[in-house]
Amino acid sequence: MDTWIGLMSGTSMDGIDAILVSFPDNHIQIHATHSISYPDDIRNRLVSLSQNKGSPDEIGELDHRVGGLFATAANQLLEKSSFSADQIQAIGSHGQTIRHQPDGGTPFTLQIGDAALITELTGITTVADFRRRDMAAGGQGAPLVPAFHRAYFSAEGEDRCILNLGGIANLTQLPADRSRAVTGFDTGPANALMDAWCKEQTGLPFDTDGTWASEGDIDQDLLSDLLSEAYFQRPAPKSTGTEKFNLEWIQTSLRRHPEVEAVDVQRTLLELTALTVAKQLPQQPGMTIYVCGGGARNPMLMKALQRTCSPATITSTSAIGLDPQWVEPTAFAWLASRTMNHKTGNLPDVTGARGKRIIGAIYYA
Repeated sequence: MDTWIGLMSGTSMDGIDAILVSFPDNHIQIHATHSISYPDDIRNRLVSLSQNKGSPDEIGELDHRVGGLFATAANQLLEKSSFSADQIQAIGSHGQTIRHQPDGGTPFTLQIGDAALITELTGITTVADFRRRDMAAGGQGAPLVPAFHRAYFSAEGEDRCILNLGGIANLTQLPADRSRAVTGFDTGPANALMDAWCKEQTGLPFDTDGTWASEGDIDQDLLSDLLSEAYFQRPAPKSTGTEKFNLEWIQTSLRRHPEVEAVDVQRTLLELTALTVAKQLPQQPGMTIYVCGGGARNPMLMKALQRTCSPATITSTSAIGLDPQWVEPTAFAWLASRTMNHKTGNLPDVTGARGKRIIGAIYYA
């Protein structure tokens, strides 16, 4: 039985999720899971770097440091399991995105977390740098997880939407009619703005359970201003990141609304996430939305989505067999298996690439 490790750190930049998984007979078999948090100084430096506040030396040092942390996550995962390094076919490492600029004359995307170092410290072949091959073919380079969603979450008889609520929100529409194309794109912010504002105002890295947001009120003028962002009206294919949706983006609008209380800003940002998902959602009668990512653990956000996305049903991916926390790391383990077996991993209908491509760079053990 082939076994794979998936490593994922998303746009929330809070840490690394690691999973050891197999895919027997087109099923998902989880053998072990593990998470580590970034040290505060690393997280703060990553956030700063994502805002273009860093030198080449800073990029190089953090590339090494993050690669070492990814390797630590993989090695600690193996220690929790009954597997050894020589039983793992490959690691799929998404890396840590610090800049994603898919549009314009010179599109690029940059994920750090030295994959050569991961291979060296684990003794396991590592597949990384998944986005750039799709981007070289004219695609957005993201989202890449819809191919995995199609493989494991599609179902005849039910129109499904997989909604990932990480720092950025992205959705995948899985039609019950399999002759129709799978579509997907980034809708905009999920937790990124709420986390940034919470950290700025309270010192806490995130608003646990949406408790602080629940104490505030939606400021309709501020909400209307935020919703006027051109990205929300753009057609797919499209993708974005924290280089756009960040604390500075919030503060630009707040300069026009200086009277809004901090707690009301938090509640308005939560509503922004829910509304931008709902307004861009491909509505299908009887559709079920399966939520994954950190936002699935925010009952306040889930309640807002149930209201704004009605009549669609909102639940989590646990209902279809995979805990919300482990969908994306599992997807990158699966993408590594695709790469190692010379199979394509992107969906041109999602990313806009000129065709299907084998994605990812291989660092052999």
